[in-house]
Amino acid sequence: MWFRELETKRLRLIEIGHQHKESLFDILSRDEVTRNGGIENLTHVEDARRLIDAFKSAFINKRGIRWGVVLKDSGTFIGTVGINQLSLTNKRAEIGYEIHPDYWRNHYTSEAVNEVLRYSFEELKLVRIAALTFKDNHASANLLKKFGFKEEGSLRSYVFLHRQSHDAVVFSLLCSEYRHLYQQMV
Repeated sequence: MWFRELETKRLRLIEIGHQHKESLFDILSRDEVTRNGGIENLTHVEDARRLIDAFKSAFINKRGIRWGVVLKDSGTFIGTVGINQLSLTNKRAEIGYEIHPDYWRNHYTSEAVNEVLRYSFEELKLVRIAALTFKDNHASANLLKKFGFKEEGSLRSYVFLHRQSHDAVVFSLLCSEYRHLYQQMV
């Protein structure tokens, strides 16, 4: 498996390298981003470098793919989107994303997620994509529902973050559901 960059109307989804560590740090050191993202705030730029190395390792070991989200018109790195817990054998993965707050409410996340879903179902031939959100993360839950994800249930005290346990809500989308929804939109 080689790293495949993806493209949408307004975005390029690129391989994340050390040249992006300052931008990644700026995004993942913000409370409003990490509060519902399942990770602690980054506290040093070196943390971003280590995270980039972890993204590369996950890709090399076929456990995940993380793209940097870059605006086509300016080249600005605004976030990440990707699949984690990838199992090509079982044809499943989990999707995740973070976008810099300055770019919220511009539908960039939807645009990036749409392309990753297309790639995952059509090119990787996955059968199931899951997503975990915190109960209070209504924006993420609404985005997932927009793409046809169905709520499966909750995992009590599933994530320990910011010195407390959080329940996680599990959503999933099957390839058959994605194809049905996509055909309705065309």
